[in-house]
Amino acid sequence: MRILFCGDVVARSGREVIQKYIPYLRKKMSLDCVIVNGENAQHGCGIAGVNCRLFYESGVDVITTGNHVWDHKEMFSYIGTDPRVIRPINFIDSVPGKGFFLCHTPKGDILVINAMGQVFMRPVLDNPFPIIANLLKLHQLTRNNLKAIVIDLHAETTSEKIGLAYYLDGRVSMVVGTHTHVPTADARILPCGTGFLSDAGMCGDYASIIGAPLETLPFRFLKKVPQPKRPDPTNGKGTLCGVYLETDDSTGLAVAIHSICLGGGVPNNIPPTIVNSVDDEYK
Repeated sequence: MRILFCGDVVARSGREVIQKYIPYLRKKMSLDCVIVNGENAQHGCGIAGVNCRLFYESGVDVITTGNHVWDHKEMFSYIGTDPRVIRPINFIDSVPGKGFFLCHTPKGDILVINAMGQVFMRPVLDNPFPIIANLLKLHQLTRNNLKAIVIDLHAETTSEKIGLAYYLDGRVSMVVGTHTHVPTADARILPCGTGFLSDAGMCGDYASIIGAPLETLPFRFLKKVPQPKRPDPTNGKGTLCGVYLETDDSTGLAVAIHSICLGGGVPNNIPPTIVNSVDDEYK
């Protein structure tokens, strides 16, 4: 399986790079599945149905979220009508939506699980470790045509993300972190075959403070006083950041993992398999 996971989409800049690059990357990389964390797609905070439809039209298969999933009231009703949008699995059962989605592809099924960390996160949800472990008792790699399992852990600390990855090493194809909006350089395959990346980064404008305008700096870090209102997100040139995963169809485990950065905000980084064939207009 060839899977692309894109980090937190932030505002218009993030939506635009999804529209621009996903159709291109699906073709160039022969992708079987594209997963996007879309929880900040609507004006930098939250997600709406119109954003989901745009992503699907661009070639996205599954949308994960996080702590901002409910920032727009529309999602309370919309998420129950669209199973491809998932919320953290460790919300209590009475919360609308589901925390996982079984994506059907011509090559087999891919289970996508969304969870939220507990350390420094609000709200504090149930422990995701046993919840995911219990779900994996029902969904095991290579059984019932299940070819891959991908987990998006939306969390603040790298330690929690690394801990979950080692806890599930050999049982899932990849654990990837989201939420910090900064791509990390630790993409690797763990000893038992699980791909891991601490944070996929942000799809959006990097000439910002994780999506917020630079003018917020005096309020956040100098004066330490509340801003009069939530600032509008920046909408400069966007960059797509994420991770490419390739799995062994016979085991469901990772055989290759590469960070991806494509656009104008940070140095470009793409898998060696396509590095020499990226068209100039996409650099």
